[in-house]
Amino acid sequence: MGRRRAPELYRAPFPLYALQVDPSAGLLIAAGGGGAAKTGIKNGVHFLQLERINGRLSASLVHSHDTETRATMNLALAGDILAAGQDAHCQLLHFQAHQQKGDKAEKAGSKEQGPRQRKGAAPAEKKCGVETQQEGLELRVENLQVVQTDFSPDPLQKVVCFNHDNTLLATGGTDGYVRVWKVPSLEKVLEFKAHEGEIEDLALGPDGKLVTVGWDLKASVWQKDQLVTQLHWQENGPTFSSTPYRYQACSESGTFLGLGTVTGSVAIYIAFSLQCLYYMRESHGIVVTDVAFLPEKGRGPELLGSHETALFSVAVDSRCQLHLLPSRRSVPVWLLLLVCVGLIVVTILLLQSAFPGFL
Repeated sequence: MGRRRAPELYRAPFPLYALQVDPSAGLLIAAGGGGAAKTGIKNGVHFLQLERINGRLSASLVHSHDTETRATMNLALAGDILAAGQDAHCQLLHFQAHQQKGDKAEKAGSKEQGPRQRKGAAPAEKKCGVETQQEGLELRVENLQVVQTDFSPDPLQKVVCFNHDNTLLATGGTDGYVRVWKVPSLEKVLEFKAHEGEIEDLALGPDGKLVTVGWDLKASVWQKDQLVTQLHWQENGPTFSSTPYRYQACSESGTFLGLGTVTGSVAIYIAFSLQCLYYMRESHGIVVTDVAFLPEKGRGPELLGSHETALFSVAVDSRCQLHLLPSRRSVPVWLLLLVCVGLIVVTILLLQSAFPGFL
């Protein structure tokens, strides 16, 4: 028997490296490419509409945005603004999506499942500012500002994120510097050396604090460019003889933790206890480059259906896979209270029967 895989939601014509979900419009955004090498592999950002068809979650390609010779390696989403890390640069994209009036999406009665492309969707990449009109959806994507964010000898932006009110974005790359920019002008407001070597991940907090992790085995908390506290794996992490470990990612707390591995496996854990709820071994068969949960807001609950959560994963194999966690059965609080009251009544009756005059 072949290796068991998760359902394939979409397959792109290039390796996929980054993923974002827009719950308000029900869009899944996947990006990647073959880079500047003249191999014939394109570079682009694909916008997919998520729908439930015959009770199953499906994705349809509605717009393909051409990024020319630049492969997108990381993404961050703030409303209708997308920040794309492309080589040493950060490119802002603005997209608009709305339903066409008078058009009916073919949902009920359709027998199509999984990945599909809507009628009229051209296979060629779409240029900047081109509007794509599909059945039931109009989408327009345009390039905004672009800025160089990394200046090492072999420059590469590795991570980008917005702050909580989407007025700033922070970038990190191979030169170890954190740079903070205004949105959408990309005017630089802060720059400082955070790590010796590459920055692996960063997160902006609501209080203005910044968390970074890097190749130097350190995890740091900053207030602007001032170090607040720091963890070092060799001092604060578990000890494993002759095995090098480093901090890889930092994220906000939530209900679930999604994990993709270098061997292609995908897992879902409870965030606070790290209890494994879902594991698909070598689902992709090659390194998983990004994962993203379907948010529980906007169209999220409608798209989830009876499932507790949905995790999307992308990999170098060009596939976007869907990992669904069925709702776990739980006893309602009212039922527990009713059982407790019933036990108390039965206990009293038994005591009254055994010891007349007990009450």
